[in-house]
Amino acid sequence: MAVKVRIPTPLRQLTQGKEEVEVQAANVEELIRGLESQYKGIRERLCDEKGQVRRFVNVYVNNEDIRFLKNLDTPLRSGDEVSIVPAIAGGRD
Repeated sequence: MAVKVRIPTPLRQLTQGKEEVEVQAANVEELIRGLESQYKGIRERLCDEKGQVRRFVNVYVNNEDIRFLKNLDTPLRSGDEVSIVPAIAGGRD
């Protein structure tokens, strides 16, 4: 099943500038593996050494944060939209 994945600007260097890609996956973990097979190096930017999504990376399936769903086990269906959003920090003191 094809899932659309929105790629944030900082990661587009890994996707040849594409802001949206398609991946065949049944859940978010498979999606990340699929992204890595197509775009080498993207997994290490999304996941820590334990294989979990990094604290500063937010992943949404149809606008729902996977941390409030089933995390990496969140199921995906054909036509779902996944957004990868790096957390933004900073601002004024």
